[in-house]
Amino acid sequence: MTIIIYTKANCIQCYATCRAMDRKGIDYQLVDLLEDREAVHHVKMLGYQQVPVIQTPNEHWSGFRPDKISLLSSNGRVV
Repeated sequence: MTIIIYTKANCIQCYATCRAMDRKGIDYQLVDLLEDREAVHHVKMLGYQQVPVIQTPNEHWSGFRPDKISLLSSNGRVV
């Protein structure tokens, strides 16, 4: 499973999350919640109502979390 970042346009925390992942060389897939109704349902089922929502193979969280990103390896697993 790859890392998925659920996002929307003009989201500062989403941009910051993507930049931090890029700096670490971590691959991710962006899912725009304004274009994907199923993704919106999935994010709500996880318990989130704000973006970004990041889903890794081991966990998920919301918001720009450099502490969580720093623990990820390039394959998306916690190091």
